[in-house]
Amino acid sequence: MLNIQRTIGTVVRGIRAPIITAGDDLVSIVTQTLFNTITKENIVLNKNDVLAITEAVVAKAQGNYATIDQIAIDVKSKFPSGEFAIVFPILSRNRFSVCFKGILKAAKKVTLMLSYPADEVGNELVSLDLLDEKGINPYTDVLTEKRFRELFGSIPHPFTGVDYISYYRSLAEEMGVEMEIIFANDPKAILNYKKDVLCCDIHTNKRTRRIIQNAGCNSVYSISDVLAKPVLNSGFNKEFGLLGSNKASETSVKLFPRDSFDFVNMVQKQIIEKTGVEIHVMVYGDGAFKDPVGKIWELADPVVSPGYTSGLIGTPNEIKLKYVADNDFKNLKGDQLNDSIIEYIRQKKKLEKTEMTAMGTTPRRLTDLIGSLCDLTTGSGDKGTPFVLIQGYFDNLAN
Repeated sequence: MLNIQRTIGTVVRGIRAPIITAGDDLVSIVTQTLFNTITKENIVLNKNDVLAITEAVVAKAQGNYATIDQIAIDVKSKFPSGEFAIVFPILSRNRFSVCFKGILKAAKKVTLMLSYPADEVGNELVSLDLLDEKGINPYTDVLTEKRFRELFGSIPHPFTGVDYISYYRSLAEEMGVEMEIIFANDPKAILNYKKDVLCCDIHTNKRTRRIIQNAGCNSVYSISDVLAKPVLNSGFNKEFGLLGSNKASETSVKLFPRDSFDFVNMVQKQIIEKTGVEIHVMVYGDGAFKDPVGKIWELADPVVSPGYTSGLIGTPNEIKLKYVADNDFKNLKGDQLNDSIIEYIRQKKKLEKTEMTAMGTTPRRLTDLIGSLCDLTTGSGDKGTPFVLIQGYFDNLAN
């Protein structure tokens, strides 16, 4: 008779922590908070548990902030004439509006090119059905703001209620900048308006930049080039620049954290010293998943995890239980079926991606899967759990 003593698999706990401020010793805070939690809650820490820390508190502890004035100085050094194009920013008050103010502060006259029907993370300006109804091909048609309004009018965002075209125009007016808005998806289209370009897309940034560069621009920069190094003692990120930044105030942003790999390795080391247990540690930002109703792909950070310990490298090595049960052991039932599958799992080797026993398991990196789980656990509101402890993630039915 099979005796399965464990009836619970993966357990995810959001861990409450102190409010983090610039200059805090976050490594020690993380370690002590975890120790206090497992002691108070009688949690047994195990090898291969995962402790994840949200990127926001890492950047806060680093004091990785910048003002619109500091952004403007860097942008002005790249476009001294003050006339340039801003290509493919996402539609976001949190993610782009303050960056936009800093960029506009360096400008006299800009052309803003928005992708349509949606930005790259899924925020819609107009539906595909409406494009079909009006006979518009988003792959080839370039629309002026006037033409866009004639065709579609004003369509507020379904969740925020914001008309982002009007909102971005109001920011340009606030900053005293003349701005033309066009809608297109071919990066080369911008060169009919401006020859100096700042690419502001996130995940397609390198491609956009390459296409514009090869098409004969005067100059082209990525938003990852802005604040890649400090300006007047500002925060910076040498890899991502302004990518991954968030609104901190009406005139400042918090940048994506720096040196995250160093940070997670120090946390792991200190936890081993305090508990004797080697666990995995990672920094996480946005999860990588898509909302089926709002059609928004959550990932507005350049990566899900900017830093993780070496044990989190790779993808899951899992079999598809229902496939094995329906094929290899289709004539078995009850305890005999369970015992056979458990033994099958115990004997499994490193699975090739093309093997049918692995088909249907999620073919994504561990850090993307775990980071998405953490983002859903913590959210971006007031739960007050910037640390997440995950136990049993690497277990299987045979454990």
